[in-house]
Amino acid sequence: MILIQPQEMKIYPSKHIVFLLFFLLIHPVWAKFILIPMDENQTNHLKAYGIVYKALEDGVKVKWLLNYRGGSFLLPFDEKYKEECQIRGVSFEIISEDEAVQILKQIASPSQNMDAVVLEKAPKIAVYSPKDKMPWDDAVTMVLTYAEIPYDVIYDEEVLNDKLLEYDWLHLHHEDFTGQYGKFYAAYRAAPWYIERKQNLEKLAQKLGYKKVSELKRDVAKKISDYVTGGGFMFAMCSATDSFDIALAADGVDICEPMFDGDPSEAGYQNKLNYSKTFAFMDFTLEPNPMIYEFSDIDMTRKRHIPKESDYFELRNFSAKWDPVPTMLTQNHTILIKGFMGQTTAFDSKLIKPNIIIMAENKLNGEARYIHGIKGKGMFTFYGGHDPEDYSHRIGDPKTELELHPNSPGYRLILNNVLFPAAKKKKKKT
Repeated sequence: MILIQPQEMKIYPSKHIVFLLFFLLIHPVWAKFILIPMDENQTNHLKAYGIVYKALEDGVKVKWLLNYRGGSFLLPFDEKYKEECQIRGVSFEIISEDEAVQILKQIASPSQNMDAVVLEKAPKIAVYSPKDKMPWDDAVTMVLTYAEIPYDVIYDEEVLNDKLLEYDWLHLHHEDFTGQYGKFYAAYRAAPWYIERKQNLEKLAQKLGYKKVSELKRDVAKKISDYVTGGGFMFAMCSATDSFDIALAADGVDICEPMFDGDPSEAGYQNKLNYSKTFAFMDFTLEPNPMIYEFSDIDMTRKRHIPKESDYFELRNFSAKWDPVPTMLTQNHTILIKGFMGQTTAFDSKLIKPNIIIMAENKLNGEARYIHGIKGKGMFTFYGGHDPEDYSHRIGDPKTELELHPNSPGYRLILNNVLFPAAKKKKKKT
């Protein structure tokens, strides 16, 4: 799957005319279309993405109507997609050729901040996660399952054996790539699940030829970095964001204390970090105390003082015709999204590299919640927090029932990323 580069996505008014002519040629005048609206009238936003993914799997091209009714979808009429919408409780409208053309004309107008992006092929999805994790441990696997979008689970062995090359899109489960076992030591070191998890990771490291879990995770992070640099798309949430960058910056430097890897950390390790290797963050300071549940000052969890009832973040507005990449990733039926906590809740805006796009933020608190960037030929998105519909998810809490949240704007941001690699690459203007 070819990823979209922002500089290749610029669309000029004349191109819309060509697009419309092509659209008329490939569809007879009696053709009908299914419009899946994604505004506040949609009954199940999350399952709508699954309908689109199913059509892409069948080889059907779908048009993603950016900023039109919340980022709606347009696909050729087929009785089976009509039935799928009905079965899954997804709102849809059957429209004529003329109605479809009028919508596309409206979108093409230079006066409208809209665009039509063609989705061509269902991306093959991998979730980096321990095989023994339950789906409700991770928001992405929960919403993929709920939306009926297929994915494969891979972990360290598959990554080191270059299995990532088989996939278009990779999600990082709430992993700790620093080898400090999530820094749960202070609260959970005597808990059976913590002891078992530590033992399992140590056995896996030995099996793969490593003396330390931290060294294994470092090489896994580097492999994932190579995957993205080579053209892959990566999405990460919560602690998989900052711990990933920390592992890259600390390549060749021991930042782990004895309870994590059996020997002391390296003297002066803070000054040995290489920020040029990271994806999104710079100039951060690590938390050296193993008894503190925090990796570094990237995360805002301990620095924020926002009451739950007023904890919201806001999506930024982008130009659909000139900045289609962040526009796709921020499609929603609301610009205000309720906040939610995690080990890594949000990112300190001062520690984000200047080339990174901040797509959602809480300006008053100086924090970014949703960011995007380019790394080599590939792209990545980091999303702070654990579960968009569970404000302060804790170990042992019951899973979120997405049947109760079919219109979750926080979960929609995840699914925007799932469809993103399916978008057609635009040719550069000569």
